[in-house]
Amino acid sequence: MQFDSLDQWLAWLEQAHPREIDLGLERIRQVAEKMGLLRPSARVVTVAGTNGKGSCVAAVAALATATGLRVGVYTSPHLLHYNERISVCGQPASDQRICTAFSRIHAAADGISLTYFEYGTLAALEIFQAEALDLWVLEVGLGGRLDAVNLIDADIAVVTSIDLDHQDWLGDTREAIGREKIGIARAGRPVVCADPNPPPSLCARVAELNAPEYFLDKAFGWSQGDAGWRWWGTSATGQTRSLDDLPLSSLPLPSMAAAIQVAHVLSLDLTHAQISHVLGELQLPGRFQQLEYQGRRLILDVAHNPAAGRYLAERLKAFPVKGRVSALVAMMADKDRRETLAALVPWVDNWFAVSLPVTRAATADQLKVDLAELGVQLAGQGTMAECLAAAVAATEADETLVIWGSFYTVAAALAQLAPASGRQL
Repeated sequence: MQFDSLDQWLAWLEQAHPREIDLGLERIRQVAEKMGLLRPSARVVTVAGTNGKGSCVAAVAALATATGLRVGVYTSPHLLHYNERISVCGQPASDQRICTAFSRIHAAADGISLTYFEYGTLAALEIFQAEALDLWVLEVGLGGRLDAVNLIDADIAVVTSIDLDHQDWLGDTREAIGREKIGIARAGRPVVCADPNPPPSLCARVAELNAPEYFLDKAFGWSQGDAGWRWWGTSATGQTRSLDDLPLSSLPLPSMAAAIQVAHVLSLDLTHAQISHVLGELQLPGRFQQLEYQGRRLILDVAHNPAAGRYLAERLKAFPVKGRVSALVAMMADKDRRETLAALVPWVDNWFAVSLPVTRAATADQLKVDLAELGVQLAGQGTMAECLAAAVAATEADETLVIWGSFYTVAAALAQLAPASGRQL
């Protein structure tokens, strides 16, 4: 099969498999075996976790790149362009390169039905293998044990955090979710865990695998000061290392700390100055991303579950707010909306409920009910364009607008903010 454009391929993939999510490795493994993708020539770091995965992936890739390594990165979901999911040496794969990979996958599948995500995962692996890279950094899509990314044996498995999300697929306890996420670990290969309280299921599995453990507050840790932060950790040979006066980041420090520990397990040759520069400059769209728009300070964040909501609230609490804070929120209907919204209620003065043209999205009326149950009355509701205009009209210069609730929410905001009117702070 051959389509003329990436958009045509993606439209076909959206309806080609009977289920959007179809966890399990049997089908994709058959195709990967035929394509010769199961034994990478590069080292592989696989990152799972409820929150903070993308930040950790970006930091590991940036640190490795600073040492001169050629790095491939696979992440999901994307914000504006599908190509964001697959990058080689910091550059998104081209439409043509992804289309070529899709064509190869379809031919190898030979009647085996694959999901949208499985096609994307195989495309990333095929592109990385062809580029003869030094390191692959792979972000798990959902869970870990049965996720398509787990097709590849990781040299280092990373778990950033464990909390309640995707309960229909992963279980409704941290114990069950931890068991799924640690499924990316392999016997005798290092595990880095940035969760301060990993569930017994995760710890037991790591011990069963006899995997070298690098756990937060045991093998590595971090502490934050007013003007910077400190990291301490363990080298691949067991020596204690420390880094003082690291610059504060817009990205979550647990993920940054885990990335530095991964760099040490990989024995990357990095100086303190290099680490400070790389992480100090690192930014990721939708992760407490700060913009200026029509004189207002915008914060864009993809937080979409209770744990992420609480973390965003902590960031807002420490943010130098001038005047009022207004929130523009849109969330998916299948999320724990009330608990997620509740985290920000104490820090927000005005609320706007955004309706998104996405099947999974909660309606603005549903969000209105959720917020009413929390004692909040909306200041407005409508499309992203309508809510953004209303929020600007209802606020004054230098006041803060927080746009959050999902990747789709941030994507809608970024699409609305023209380059000429949205300036990075």
